[in-house]
Amino acid sequence: MKTLTHEQYLALLYSQNVERQDYAVICPMCGTVQSARLLIQAGVAPDFDGVLRYLGFSCVGRFTGKGSPSVEEGKNHGCDWTLGGLLHCHVMVLEDPTGVKRPVFEPATPEQARELAARMGVIYE
Repeated sequence: MKTLTHEQYLALLYSQNVERQDYAVICPMCGTVQSARLLIQAGVAPDFDGVLRYLGFSCVGRFTGKGSPSVEEGKNHGCDWTLGGLLHCHVMVLEDPTGVKRPVFEPATPEQARELAARMGVIYE
């Protein structure tokens, strides 16, 4: 289990060197790389602020009618997983200054973030 502060987590997202709607994370169950832009496209909310509460916590497939991770793994379109359930299958947590820990999806690599953005029509130089 990796434990990070909020600042360390943000540093990993910032290192992707993309616009905030293209910050990418990876579902720990199905492996789908996803971003705020993908959640917006899926109809979760109309803008970044609206999807922020889901990014890194609920897989995009939860909003697009996908099934369980065991069925959807490797298909790269998401699954119905969320970190708010009874099972704890995450690999990363954020720890606040008081010691409270909250599970999160692991940030994608800069290459993965840019690849996802490119598939969605956004090219970074």
